Amino acid sequence: MASEKTVQSEIGGYISTLLRDHFGKGPTSVYVTIRKPFIVIHFRGFIAPMEAVLLKQKEWKRVLETRDLLINELEEDIKQNLWRIGQLDISEFHADWNLELETGLLIGVIDEKVQENDFEWPAEIDRDTFEEKIESASERAEKTPSSIESYWLNDRTILVKRYGILVGIEKALISEGYSEILKLAKRPLERHLILESHPEKILKRNIKEVFLDWNFQDDIGYIVFLLEPPKKQ
Repeated sequence: MASEKTVQSEIGGYISTLLRDHFGKGPTSVYVTIRKPFIVIHFRGFIAPMEAVLLKQKEWKRVLETRDLLINELEEDIKQNLWRIGQLDISEFHADWNLELETGLLIGVIDEKVQENDFEWPAEIDRDTFEEKIESASERAEKTPSSIESYWLNDRTILVKRYGILVGIEKALISEGYSEILKLAKRPLERHLILESHPEKILKRNIKEVFLDWNFQDDIGYIVFLLEPPKKQ
């Protein structure tokens, strides 16, 4: 069995090649985090030449829609290759993009059961208070989640999983085939409300980026926080 660093390196190379082959330009860097049952792939410097033209024309929605369609088309290929590289059995796959910073994030959820308490948080951070911040932001965006799980993956990555967040009108839009439109509307709103709740005060470090995606079928929402390294004492 290959070492974890080797698996991370191979996955990073695969994702870089995949994006270059299908978008015409690969990212300048790829950072892979594997902490079962999650794999988080963050990449920087990712704007294709045609996308740059569209963004100059303020066609950011078209860029996001095209990316989501292509990633959906490539999902099975990505799952198969993550299994080939690291025997990672991905049951869910999600993506989000930050066009302004030219970054993106892929989230894979591995078909493996774990307990939230298996993920140790730094002693100086109050996880319950952090989750209360997320709950409050979610309530302002749609409704209070039925439950929240938060996972400290490493010193730069937190993943939050929210259950039971969709309201009736959202479910109706999804059933009518408007999932992509709903995502485009929800992302900036929820990102704004989350950051407005100032979770960095609880985390005691700055938040570099926030990525979001949803499993509409199971009424689950994912949030990934990318943090700046803790300040040295």
